[in-house]
Amino acid sequence: MMLLKSLASLCILAAVAFAVPAQEKRIHHHADLSDHAHDDAHDFQYDHEAFLGKDEAKTFDQLTPEESKDRLAKIVDRIDTDKDGYINHAELHYWIKHRQRKYIEENVNKHWKDYDENQDGKIGWHEYKNATYGIYLEEGFDGLEEKDTYKSMFIRDERRFKTADRDGDGIATREEFTAFLHPEEFDYMKDLVVLETMEDIDKDGDGKVNLDEYIGDMYTAEDGESEPDWVQTERKHFSEFRDANKSVTSSVMQSYVMQDGYLDAGEVAHWILPAEVDHADNEAKHLIHETDTDKDGQLTLVEILNKMDYIKTSTITDYGAMEVDEHDEL
Repeated sequence: MMLLKSLASLCILAAVAFAVPAQEKRIHHHADLSDHAHDDAHDFQYDHEAFLGKDEAKTFDQLTPEESKDRLAKIVDRIDTDKDGYINHAELHYWIKHRQRKYIEENVNKHWKDYDENQDGKIGWHEYKNATYGIYLEEGFDGLEEKDTYKSMFIRDERRFKTADRDGDGIATREEFTAFLHPEEFDYMKDLVVLETMEDIDKDGDGKVNLDEYIGDMYTAEDGESEPDWVQTERKHFSEFRDANKSVTSSVMQSYVMQDGYLDAGEVAHWILPAEVDHADNEAKHLIHETDTDKDGQLTLVEILNKMDYIKTSTITDYGAMEVDEHDEL
């Protein structure tokens, strides 16, 4: 039964939520470049994963140095589409976007096998709910310790499935099921992404997010623990950038810019779905900056091999998996 897998996934997502610093957790980068924060001050895991890709067969650390170099050379050759011996920004940007698309495709394929019970090439809502919730749904989730949580999960799943099901026939095509699993990738699902985020953060149910709710979604202080610097930074971001509903009031001597102290749905959308930001483009530029030792604006295999420790767990090698699929078309 898929319920146990779903609940396990929920636990994993919760763990990731605690592992990823707040400023990265809610922002949708489309197909994630990494589950880690982009924090070069502490480690390069984000860059590693953005360069190499994720969820593939054999991890980098299991390979010998020679095997690692050989596989990395094959990957570099694939990225170098014009075969001039250099990786430029356009090639690296295209590769990272390709890894994002491939991750989504593989994720959908993996779940498709679990839910398409009658193997008709479509997934009906009844198939999904039966595979996910099974007998627990028939029993109204009675006997489960987190009964209310599971009921909420079911309601949210049903609403998301119906939103993804554009023709309303109760059956998801592969594209519609992709929208169900990865709603941030589809324009017609973005209102739902914002709604789900609001429901998660808006603890008092007033339809808006205040500063305490905003910080509380990111950070919970332990007894006696001083607030980290990044939390203070997020407090400033809330008032200076996130809370965009500003009004100007004037007195005889001075004008004042006032925020309303809350994030509404539009402000939350601007926060979590920053449409103007191309994270793959930014990451390609960053990787070149960090790896391009002769500063000619492009990378050679030698430069990449010299940065082996930096590169070895990024999207280029599927987050250290290093699998090279010769039939995977760019």
